[in-house]
Amino acid sequence: MQEFIVGGFVRDKLLGINAADKDWVVVGATLDQMQAANFKQVGREFPVFLHPQTQEEYALARTEKKTAAGYNGFICDFNKDITIEQDLQRRDFTINAMAMDAATGAIIDPYGGQQDLEHKLIRHVSSAFIEDPLRVLRAARFLARFYSLGFKIAPETLELMQAMVQNGEISALAKERVWREIHRALTEKSPQQFFLTLHSIGALQIIFPQLANLWGVPQRREYHPEIDTGVHTMLVLEQIVFLSNDPKVRFAALCHDLGKALTPKDQWPSHKQHEVRGELPIKEFAKTYNIPKSFSRFAVKCAKLHLLSHRALELTPSTLLKLFNDLDAFRNPEHLYEFTLVCEADARGRTGLQNRAYPQSAFMRQALQHCAKVSYAHLLAQGLQGPKLGQAIQEERLEAIVKFKQNYLSCNGTN
Repeated sequence: MQEFIVGGFVRDKLLGINAADKDWVVVGATLDQMQAANFKQVGREFPVFLHPQTQEEYALARTEKKTAAGYNGFICDFNKDITIEQDLQRRDFTINAMAMDAATGAIIDPYGGQQDLEHKLIRHVSSAFIEDPLRVLRAARFLARFYSLGFKIAPETLELMQAMVQNGEISALAKERVWREIHRALTEKSPQQFFLTLHSIGALQIIFPQLANLWGVPQRREYHPEIDTGVHTMLVLEQIVFLSNDPKVRFAALCHDLGKALTPKDQWPSHKQHEVRGELPIKEFAKTYNIPKSFSRFAVKCAKLHLLSHRALELTPSTLLKLFNDLDAFRNPEHLYEFTLVCEADARGRTGLQNRAYPQSAFMRQALQHCAKVSYAHLLAQGLQGPKLGQAIQEERLEAIVKFKQNYLSCNGTN
């Protein structure tokens, strides 16, 4: 009975990245032997056990055989004679198909993972890669994680991924697994690489057509030097990474211009009302993958309101107050803060304009803070209640914004 640490921990250790979680594989043991050693079985589909002291998960070494379409179409073999090399062979990429002997610290690397780390390649282990369509998304996600280190997907692996898209099996992926990969990709250092990769092989049109449809849609050159809406969206996603780690905020940045794909072609390159049109594709995507409502609702608000943010310094106080109310910013100030991050990324996600100033963010945040300082005690003292109290509070807030804007413009020399 031998114990090995496998997968991501070994990869990250060799890359010099701190990896907290360990995946353990046991070779040469049976289910009865594991239970006799006080390991508690928790896996249903295949034997996974909790260590009696550390509570870490241990799995028996196994091989897999494809029997049907989809992620679950496999038969697993847990014979005690299965070697660590056989177990590693079923894994997706060579950089994930390495193990460390827990007793000696020796690295077991039968498929060239260390060499691919050195060459910064994401490469499939074997032709069995095509048996699991989820690996198409995983390859794109690993590129999103390691792109900043100089990694790329090996050409032969990219060819396999494209073939897997063309054979249609990617359509059999469970919706929750697709969203899980998208969500995880949004947390990586270069999430735009996930979507760019899927677009390049035709997978994006299958799993996220609302986004894929943006490529080839032109915008006005004076506002968008990059012209193409798909290119702009990827630049926005690249910029939001510098502003927020929150996948909800990043998702909103990704979706802010989906309405431009619905602009009638005879109106190109103008996109009037695209912010309103953006609600439908966001809701379609959200329904398809049953994504959290907090994601879809925030994305819809950003799509509808982002143009107001760009004109924030020009807005009338009443329009600015309505914007705050639409964002529910008085009860949840973080909504405005997150909204301004998306809008700032949109303003900077344009060729040659990545470092442009965006004073609108500070202006709106300060205006909201100014409103928050207003006391409403005198309204309560007057006995106002219900709608009358609400209306009076709105009038007080409007007056506060008027005074703030006058002072702001005066202090910034734009009066």
